[in-house]
Amino acid sequence: MIDLTPLEVRNKKDDFKRGLRGYDPREVDAFLAVVADALERQIRESGASRARVQELEQQLETYRARERALNDALLAAQELREETRLQAERDAAVRLREAEEQVRAVLDDAEQAVRACQDKLDDLTATRGQFLGSLRQLFERFDEYLDFEDARFEAGTDDLDHLVEQLRAEPGDGASGQSPSEAASITRVDAGGSGAAST
Repeated sequence: MIDLTPLEVRNKKDDFKRGLRGYDPREVDAFLAVVADALERQIRESGASRARVQELEQQLETYRARERALNDALLAAQELREETRLQAERDAAVRLREAEEQVRAVLDDAEQAVRACQDKLDDLTATRGQFLGSLRQLFERFDEYLDFEDARFEAGTDDLDHLVEQLRAEPGDGASGQSPSEAASITRVDAGGSGAAST
């Protein structure tokens, strides 16, 4: 297609040769004017269309840029979410390990405390048994001593009566043949529970 401006179309009528039996110059001029007007409209519409196309292209580029930005933001958000999830899992695993270690440490301490208490309880039980045994032996000795004292008291009463009789006897009486000090010595031996005569 030949590029023609409306002005060139309007001035084209001067380039045609005039002949006797040619077209009517008025009709040709009118047609050229119509063509020039249509060409002007087309040029204006084409310019407006190009401007609109440029505007739409700019909007499309803006939308594409926004879409790229949104896609980048969405991708970054997904990566951040995944990284956050992984970090949360790592933190949870670390905290779980720390909690398990603390629980093990507490259980170890508790077991040691229980063992120490059991050892102390065993020691106290043994000490209690020893104390009760010693106390039982002491009570048995006291019981034996009380029996001994009862027997001595009873035996001592008889000896005391015998001693009184000897003391009442006249000195030098051949019946006893012993001095009062010897009789007292015999009485002490008898009171000791030996039951044997003193030599």
